[in-house]
Amino acid sequence: MTWCGTHNLAPPCAGKRDIPCAAVFLAGAPLHKPLLLQPCQHPRQARQTATVTGDVVVLAVPYPALKEIAAQYGDQLAGKIVVDITNPLNFETFDSLVVPADGSAAAELAAALPSSHVLKSFNTTFAGTLASATVGPNQTTVLIAGDDAAAKETLAAAITAGGLGAIDAGSLSHARELEAMGFLQLTLAAGEKIQWTSGFGIVR
Repeated sequence: MTWCGTHNLAPPCAGKRDIPCAAVFLAGAPLHKPLLLQPCQHPRQARQTATVTGDVVVLAVPYPALKEIAAQYGDQLAGKIVVDITNPLNFETFDSLVVPADGSAAAELAAALPSSHVLKSFNTTFAGTLASATVGPNQTTVLIAGDDAAAKETLAAAITAGGLGAIDAGSLSHARELEAMGFLQLTLAAGEKIQWTSGFGIVR
């Protein structure tokens, strides 16, 4: 599995803060320990020179970066499983999403990467709950939406191998519901109604 980006869900840059995370593509990185990192330097410059490796690529970047990455790395991402973890929140107002009500960031990415298998995942789990593998008394569960069943099974297997739970949340059209969940969770945490180590738990 390859993680690309500077988001705090991405793995550390080999413990070196001076290495741009967007230039470090880690195949086989653990999914849950550790996942927190310090801010990295020069991500735009790093994206200009990085080479994508791995069959599963997790785009741990802010929503506005998706369009640029798709344009620049579309050829390299062809045939790969591409995981969108973004929450397209309006960070100026914190009161809405910036995608159409009947769409999602993941749907936009899928349209921009027609030769890739785009999945929506990880956006409803804070980094702290991935690191601890728990939400309160419950196991952290990662929801996965996408149109390719085999791609979802591949990602789910990697997630469960890392000690987390995984649930198939349906087709990629359900990404808008996952993004709404992520939006609610972010605004609750930003408003100090819940902690950043909290989150939605699944009780089975």
